[in-house]
Amino acid sequence: MAGHEQLIRRAEALLSVATLCGMPKLLTEHCPAQIGAAIEPMRSRFSAGEIFEKTCFGAADHQEFVDRVRQSGRTTVVVTGMEAHVCVMQTVLGLRAHGLEVVVVADAVGSREARQLDREVALRRMEQAGCSLAGTETVLFEWAGSATDRRFRDILAAVKAL
Repeated sequence: MAGHEQLIRRAEALLSVATLCGMPKLLTEHCPAQIGAAIEPMRSRFSAGEIFEKTCFGAADHQEFVDRVRQSGRTTVVVTGMEAHVCVMQTVLGLRAHGLEVVVVADAVGSREARQLDREVALRRMEQAGCSLAGTETVLFEWAGSATDRRFRDILAAVKAL
């Protein structure tokens, strides 16, 4: 993946702050028995019930995944991941088709080096489909809301680690 170290750092920051804020989280793995599980240390930060194994590129093509998202009670889903132009895009478009609001963390979704044009086109397509694009720092500060939030110092530390 192009810029994989930065992508991992951003995904870890998002995951840390989501956990700090008590937000529900899901990890999808595409055919892990054939392709391999999600990388560590990311995978170990999810319980078994928070990991969804998928065979369709778009996780939302699995009704069980959509049901899990709906059970969270959330109407907005924040998405990060790999490959932006395949699994991420198809998942995001599927979530939108199910009526959910989606925020794609543009600087925390990646594609292989040779597929950077595909990544950019996918981001445009997701935005045209009604998704919001945001940067990691923007999302983290939105979750904080203000400097008076009791978690602000921890969130600020996550931002500084980017």
